[in-house]
Amino acid sequence: MINSVQSLLAMSAQDTSPKLVQFGAFELDLHRGELRKQGVKVKLQEQPFMVLQLLLDNPGEIISREQLRSHVWPANTFVEFDQSLYSAMARLRDALGDSSESPRFVETVARRGYRFIAPVTVPIVSAVSSSGVTPAKSEPGRGGQQLIGLRRLPTSLLAGLVGGALLLVTLLTFDLLGARTWLYSRNHPIRSIAVLPLENLSGDPAQEYFADGMTDELITDLAQVGNLRVISRTSAMSYKGTKKTLPQIARELNVDAVLEGSVVRSGDRVRITAQLIQAQEDRHIWAHSYERDLRNVLALQGEIARDIVGEVRGSLRPAPSARPVNPESYEAYLRGRHDLNKATSEADLESSISNFQLAIAKDPQSGLAYSGLAVAYAALADFYRAPKEVMPRAREAATRALQLDETLSEAHDALGWVEFAYEWNWPLAEQHLKRALELNPYNALAHDHYAYFLASLRGRDEAFAENQLARELDPFSLTILADSSFYFYMGRQYDRAIDQGQKALQLDPRCYTCRTYVALAEVQKGQFREATQEIEPVKFPEAAPIDVATTVSILALAGEMTRATFLEKSLQVQLKQRYVCPYEIATGYTALGKKEDAFKWLQKSYEARSICMIWLNSEPRFDPLRSDPRFAALVRQVGLPERH
Repeated sequence: MINSVQSLLAMSAQDTSPKLVQFGAFELDLHRGELRKQGVKVKLQEQPFMVLQLLLDNPGEIISREQLRSHVWPANTFVEFDQSLYSAMARLRDALGDSSESPRFVETVARRGYRFIAPVTVPIVSAVSSSGVTPAKSEPGRGGQQLIGLRRLPTSLLAGLVGGALLLVTLLTFDLLGARTWLYSRNHPIRSIAVLPLENLSGDPAQEYFADGMTDELITDLAQVGNLRVISRTSAMSYKGTKKTLPQIARELNVDAVLEGSVVRSGDRVRITAQLIQAQEDRHIWAHSYERDLRNVLALQGEIARDIVGEVRGSLRPAPSARPVNPESYEAYLRGRHDLNKATSEADLESSISNFQLAIAKDPQSGLAYSGLAVAYAALADFYRAPKEVMPRAREAATRALQLDETLSEAHDALGWVEFAYEWNWPLAEQHLKRALELNPYNALAHDHYAYFLASLRGRDEAFAENQLARELDPFSLTILADSSFYFYMGRQYDRAIDQGQKALQLDPRCYTCRTYVALAEVQKGQFREATQEIEPVKFPEAAPIDVATTVSILALAGEMTRATFLEKSLQVQLKQRYVCPYEIATGYTALGKKEDAFKWLQKSYEARSICMIWLNSEPRFDPLRSDPRFAALVRQVGLPERH
């Protein structure tokens, strides 16, 4: 933009006038190589001057470190670039009286470069007198004839030309005031967004959980925007520390814009710097810094969300006023959330529960902590703990969370899952699952749970469509991809089950549950060798008991009866030490042809209220039992609709 204005001035005055760029109280004279503040020359060395010139040539745009290197430090210059750049930026900010923490002129864009953020103007250098134009002095042989010609023009025509030039320059420079951004946004509306992991700039790696927690909460707040699709946290967090470009990330997540930034915590003070980027063209739209006391962090997050909504012209859903938080409670809550989000073991879930309980002890009115506690308890069921031990606790925590804040989508989802998978109360389960999606249409896990509900009770096509929504919102979620494989398996679409399971394994080859889902589909297709190879790594102690139990039926169906029988006996030993899902033990006995043992363990599964019982109608491995009246009676006891 500055280059365009300079070209216009050059055409009208043949480059005889000083090239001036103004911002704030400063004026950069490119002809003299001077920086002046209110007319007084400011001392600025060559390298910081060149940095400033490059930034002013591209106001509002991010200038990368590589661009600065090539412009200021040519390839044949042998210097320590990082130190030289740091020194040049420090001298430049010192000359401008600027600060990297609260910038007025030069903003540091984490991991990317720098941006000039203040309004910039390029003044018309010719002065108009009452009788016409007072030309600048020209050097001999440089445009004198053109200037003489201008003086001979009638005053009215000359005034029109000057006015036209003023208008043209104004139009060319108006982008600096936001015109081009406004026009661009009109033609490229933002309908989807990803919040990239906020960078922890606290100087303390132990504060990583805090930065991740702030990212999670911003995602949750933005999900309240009625006409904005927000990518879920699992997929967004997969880009933590990535070197991929924003356009590449946008393509992979299929979004129009990304929000990126940083968080600094110092004691009980929190500062978040956020910027909104139109990702396809890496175009900066908006940036701002916020600082609050930790007690007011919820209000801070809400303010950021509302500011972004203003930029994308969305509509924020009504929400209760953010109450002050207890800093110790909120810190424990964020630690619990961090443990829950990365949980791959029983120990991770127990750690998250301990932190949520500490948060509640510090602040009994924390609906967020109760909501997180409900999810953590529910996650223990069947994989690690008996449902009767943990699901009532999940129900109690979710109920208390909703008593404190009825608008918590996650708490409705958790309660809906408990009512569905444990209480077998279908109407109440659907009510809470739908309410969760009403409060947050972009709650990917709630979409996934509702897909479970539909697959078990309604139609498979509806379930596949709902799961597809979940995958679009969280394309890199291991849980959702694995569940997708399981839905297709239960729907007897084995090729699609294998495809989804293998996609999940690309994300994490150690996902033993994913391996069992792929192998279940393969064995139903008669691909016995592939199935047994797939489950080879699924063993104690790495794999969860339910995954090991599933391999018994896979081995038996593949004809590996000796191995299946040996593993079944080892599970009986494990039962004395830890919880093993009785439903999966029943599938093993069915595959081994031990019908009476299978019914005995199905009855135990019913009495234990195993969350797997919701699949009784659909499970291909129970096909040999369906003609037995006891099986139909069990289906009725659970309350599942009969299928023909």
